[in-house]
Amino acid sequence: MEIILLERIEKLGAIGDVVTVKDGYARNYLLPNKKALRSNNANKKVFEANRAKIEADNAARRSDAATAAETVNGVQIVLIRQSSNSGQLYGSVSVRDIVEGLHEAGHKIVSKAMIVLERPIKTLGLFDVKVSLHPEVAVNIQVNVARSPEEADLQKDGVDVMASMFEKDEAGFTEDYDPNAEPGEIPADLADEPAESDEA
Repeated sequence: MEIILLERIEKLGAIGDVVTVKDGYARNYLLPNKKALRSNNANKKVFEANRAKIEADNAARRSDAATAAETVNGVQIVLIRQSSNSGQLYGSVSVRDIVEGLHEAGHKIVSKAMIVLERPIKTLGLFDVKVSLHPEVAVNIQVNVARSPEEADLQKDGVDVMASMFEKDEAGFTEDYDPNAEPGEIPADLADEPAESDEA
């Protein structure tokens, strides 16, 4: 289907470009969200008549997004989650969780549609997430997924919490080794009672 773009869309084009997209993409996403018009003579005339207003509106939204970008760019949000000993989360961190974290930090302008999460977050650690405030304005935030606020602080300072936890475990355990012991023999200091003799 041929459409006229009403805003810049990544990998498609800029305002006013006539592009061909799959019918489903146009019908289910671009047209209902007023991001494009069907490309026909009537719509072309409407677009040309309103082009200046559409471009002015876009410029206003872009400048608002650029102002918001200064406050959102580089923000780190902490999400406390339960995980297994290997650092795998029980569940995953979703776009909604990230938006709620940003709202709690005072960034109410960010909505779910603005978060670009390439794959779900399923482990502890620090993750860079792209926030697209406007088709032409994108910033990065950092999501710090930890089991406690203390671990989040350590991760923020660059400590690999999982690696340091395993180092501690290994350092704390040493096995007593008696080079003279026979296999299966109980060490002398652990034997509570002397073995009974076989007297009839």
